[in-house]
Amino acid sequence: MNTKLFPLALGGLAIGTTEFVMMGLLPSIAQDFRVTIPEVGYVISAYALGVVIGAPLLTVLGHNLEPKRLLLLLILLFTVFNTLSAFAPNNTVLFFTRLLAGLPHGAFFGVGSVVASRLAAKGKQAQAISTMFAGLTIANLLTVPLGTYLGQHYSWRYALGGVGGVGLLTLAAIYFILPALPAQPAGNWQGELALFKRLETWLIILLTAIGTGGMFCWVSYIAPLMTEVSHFPASYVPYIMMLIGLGMFVGNVVGGRLADRFSPLTAATTLLLAMGGTLLAIYFASGNQVLSLGLTFLAGSFSLALAAPIQILMIQSSKGAEMLGASITQAAFNMGNALGAFLGGVPIALGYGYTSPALVGVGLALAGAGFAYVLARVSGQPPLAPTAQVTADSVAAF
Repeated sequence: MNTKLFPLALGGLAIGTTEFVMMGLLPSIAQDFRVTIPEVGYVISAYALGVVIGAPLLTVLGHNLEPKRLLLLLILLFTVFNTLSAFAPNNTVLFFTRLLAGLPHGAFFGVGSVVASRLAAKGKQAQAISTMFAGLTIANLLTVPLGTYLGQHYSWRYALGGVGGVGLLTLAAIYFILPALPAQPAGNWQGELALFKRLETWLIILLTAIGTGGMFCWVSYIAPLMTEVSHFPASYVPYIMMLIGLGMFVGNVVGGRLADRFSPLTAATTLLLAMGGTLLAIYFASGNQVLSLGLTFLAGSFSLALAAPIQILMIQSSKGAEMLGASITQAAFNMGNALGAFLGGVPIALGYGYTSPALVGVGLALAGAGFAYVLARVSGQPPLAPTAQVTADSVAAF
């Protein structure tokens, strides 16, 4: 790995940990604050809402700053509010600290994508960007299960405090390791915001937010699903989170290859349909422990396999505003996070049990595939250009 990219990967690790560790901490937080699990689930939505607000806002406000300085500011905000989350006295305060902690998330990945591409050797820009996102997959494989373990055996506060610690390490790594790159020529922020006038942009946002919302319906309530329906001991939840992380790691690799071999729109549509089928199987088969574990791995794989095709779609439609487009993609994923956590909690609150979020997820995944179909009709591009070449040209445009 290019050592200059290490701070970006470490930032991806911190962000991936704080985003996904909450799923395994819901029962512990609910017990501590004496509220219901669906009420704590809204805290997941709060973080995602912060990403949605912060991604375009902070990217546009900081677009004239030197990238290193902007990344330092973003990770400082991230560290402060994650640390404050660990000291929240009640669920309401936790809701707002998580909202604020989410603000730098999308902007960090958007700016980080630009920095990674500028530090990469010629022709290896996409590999450099994937190095940053590798931190997110490692989080789901290692630090998310570790945080879940800490939450179950000690306190959920240690898990969020640990995220703050990784944030401090990232801050130091950016300061001492990341090269100082000149700011991009000052641009017209009104011109960048014109990205939101493009129909294709909104269709990609909708297919991402609604389609991936199906996955978040399921994973937001994975802990009670596995303990109450699949009847695993609570002590198994960290290992189940590790299984999801392994699936995401594999899916990240597979999704990239699919996006290279097929058009990104075809890959995204296929993966959304596969996600819908897997969630339907989870609804019916979670009572069987062996099937439940196998489906958990598959659902984790499909969730992150979607990242590469969707990111390529957004880059292609964001000519002249690639950094903002890259940030918007993260915002759209977290719209799905917020939507899934909220809608998944509704049937639980109504008494339909912990398998019901998966059924809601089926509908969202199929709706996402429907928006992909509309995008294909509007753009007239199921075949697209050869994906590998389009990707290289688009990333080079950064």
